Amino acid sequence: MDAEERLLLEVAGFAGRYALPLFLLVLFFLLGTAWACWWALQRYVVPRAQKALPQWGLLALYLISGFLAIVVGGWVFSELAEELHAQAVLGRADQTLTNALQLSVPPQALQLFAAVTRLADTATITGMGIVGAIGLVALKRRWLAVGWSAALAGNGLLNHTLKQVFERARPLHEGGLVVADGFSFPSGHSSSSVVAFGMLAYLGTRLLPPRWHLPTVLCAIALAFTVGASRVFLSVHFASDVIAGFASGTAWLAVCIASIEFTRWYRQRDLVGR
Repeated sequence: MDAEERLLLEVAGFAGRYALPLFLLVLFFLLGTAWACWWALQRYVVPRAQKALPQWGLLALYLISGFLAIVVGGWVFSELAEELHAQAVLGRADQTLTNALQLSVPPQALQLFAAVTRLADTATITGMGIVGAIGLVALKRRWLAVGWSAALAGNGLLNHTLKQVFERARPLHEGGLVVADGFSFPSGHSSSSVVAFGMLAYLGTRLLPPRWHLPTVLCAIALAFTVGASRVFLSVHFASDVIAGFASGTAWLAVCIASIEFTRWYRQRDLVGR
């Protein structure tokens, strides 16, 4: 065992022993970063872009942002997949973290995570998709209903395909509060939570008054991260499964939002041209 591998295993063990405070620290960091970025965008970037750029220029900014999210998400996923395939180091670090978690997390916290993780169960996401689509159609937002449905269904298909490709076994979790079967990489709950709550945040910025935009985005980030983390705390996924799920979900979410925005711009241009 070389020094780099030893260090990685020590970090994984430390993260497992202090998992709850580290979870809260990362959650607050994500929310604080999102709030700061939102404030900077709304105060400096968006007003100047709206004044300086035509409508197609704003669309180009959206598409470039989406492309960057796709690239980053795809890169993170591919790096994790390559590391798992080429070496056993990441797998040992995953197992070390899982073992430490099983010894350090109190039952009360596990019960809370077991409740939260249900938010991204297949039945929950399916019900959310149906109710959301019906609501958008009732609001006469048929294209948003199509985009919403395609985002959720497409992510489910993508995740199932990736699981079949990598065929990674889950960590042992007999007698746990949550039982999961099937392959482990990437985490379907993690990708589903990113896509479902991310799409809800996007719809919120389209349909709700401006004062609700930031709270909606922050709530989506908190829910998606907590659901993903719950899979590790409950020992039904390794940490790398969850990170890969976040990455693939982010990339797919960016594809869906970029497609919806492009369709919106195209239809508006077509209406103006008539």
